[in-house]
Amino acid sequence: MKIRLIPILGACMLGAITVPGFAQPDLSRDLDAVFAHIAADGPGCSVGVAKNGQWINKTGYGLANMELHVPLDGSHLHRMGSVSKQFTAMAVLLLADEGKIDLDADIRDYLPKLTPYQVKITINAMLGHVAGMDDYDLVAGSYEGPKAENAIDLKSAAGGEFRLGNEDYLTIDEFYAVVARVPLAQAPDQGFLYSNLAYFLLSMLVEEVSGETLREYAHRRIFAPLGMQHTFFSDDPVEIVANRADGYKKNEAGEYVIDMTNLFWVGDGGLHTNLDDLLIWDAHFYEPQLGKDPKALMTLMNTPNSQHRDEENRRYANGQFLNEGHSGTTFEHSGGWLGTSTYYARIPEKHRSLMMMCNDADLDVSALAEESLKHLLASP
Repeated sequence: MKIRLIPILGACMLGAITVPGFAQPDLSRDLDAVFAHIAADGPGCSVGVAKNGQWINKTGYGLANMELHVPLDGSHLHRMGSVSKQFTAMAVLLLADEGKIDLDADIRDYLPKLTPYQVKITINAMLGHVAGMDDYDLVAGSYEGPKAENAIDLKSAAGGEFRLGNEDYLTIDEFYAVVARVPLAQAPDQGFLYSNLAYFLLSMLVEEVSGETLREYAHRRIFAPLGMQHTFFSDDPVEIVANRADGYKKNEAGEYVIDMTNLFWVGDGGLHTNLDDLLIWDAHFYEPQLGKDPKALMTLMNTPNSQHRDEENRRYANGQFLNEGHSGTTFEHSGGWLGTSTYYARIPEKHRSLMMMCNDADLDVSALAEESLKHLLASP
């Protein structure tokens, strides 16, 4: 994605709302400059920067709702896209911690509805994107691109080509029936191949083994124990979500339109949270509380599922990319779906974190994150 420059409406209308008591002056000024192209009358980002488990900057740029002109102030709930994957991974690891699954077992031992792959596909391989499972293009076309030539022939209700996004609709059970038929794209453990489908199937694993939906299990085993009162997997397309930031994009005329998905399966995405709850999750990596042996479980969570690397030379550990650089290892993940652009990074050696939740699908979150991390690492 490329950054769409939005005209600044004057210094008094940059759209930044900084929560009193948190901001460090220099860092606040630097972040304001990074997000200066976000106007007060358009969508934007909730941005949080933490050090030693405390906010040092918590800011909102732009609007949570354009129709009601509600500014983002750092408290709003955002759909997190693929940042959700680490929460799905933690749910799966907790099932293993309870002795209910074996991470090295074949997924079909627990989900026999899946097509016979003729090879063993371990849960651990699915967690690490090395199972050989492919992505959405084997199911249907989406805003990310057209469907693959060998995709399943899935039709819309009107008989046309099915579209993933906000045009056509599938329930979770219907989507499961489709994904269960999808063949492997390559043999397992041959290399890193990012797969949303694998993480969706992990949500079905949680449901099959625990008898609860991923939403219910994650609430009982993760969010409630940690005190994350505003975090949940949203699996209901018509529920009312208080204080949610709506999603937007620009149309061909350059005007903003609503950009919200009607697809609400979870696992690969679907998590809703806000900055304060994500800070609680962030603190849990330093002072683990979940599982029979919390420190051992967190060590497992942060251990790469394989030694395979992606195109950016990063390994993958249970919903987290490991970016190993001069400043130490950064555990990071971005997320993007309709009206959603997110990024979350932890730098354990410096005990600093960056959290970005944006409701403008046209923003270049990677560029914004890179610049924000530079300022975070340079701050005292």
